[in-house]
Amino acid sequence: MTDPRIRRIRAEDVPAVVGLVEELAEYERARHECHLTAEQLHDALFRPSPALFGHVAEVDGRVVGMALWFLNFSTWRGTHGIYLEDLYVQPSQRGSGLGRALLQALAEECVARGYARLEWWVLDWNAPAIGFYKSLGALPMDEWTVFRLTDDSLTRLGSPLEQGD
Repeated sequence: MTDPRIRRIRAEDVPAVVGLVEELAEYERARHECHLTAEQLHDALFRPSPALFGHVAEVDGRVVGMALWFLNFSTWRGTHGIYLEDLYVQPSQRGSGLGRALLQALAEECVARGYARLEWWVLDWNAPAIGFYKSLGALPMDEWTVFRLTDDSLTRLGSPLEQGD
């Protein structure tokens, strides 16, 4: 990695990263939806075959930013890509290049592994983030609408039909 402030997440970083995820949820006005525990995050990142990966930004020995990501697959491109689940840098560290450095680390992962895409979502009202992403050459996918199943809807669709349905 080019920027020495960026490195792969380690087990001892998990509590700090959970705190950053909670800060991000607060910023996104959805803190009540964030239920992540340190145990859950540790298991996802460090199980024998992890499905989640991460990088952290460190300043003066303190974790101040993070990127949590996983692999997706493009059937059209015929190869994997990276889906960035969360990118967050504490407000006091914004403008220092850490957000760019975290994204650069993921782009380097893509290039080194032959992945075709680096993708993420951003809230429509988050103008500072949108401007930042566009400045890097990222393009909004305006023709796509995100759909999600959660809670009761997911349970209904994923449960066996009851007798008589």
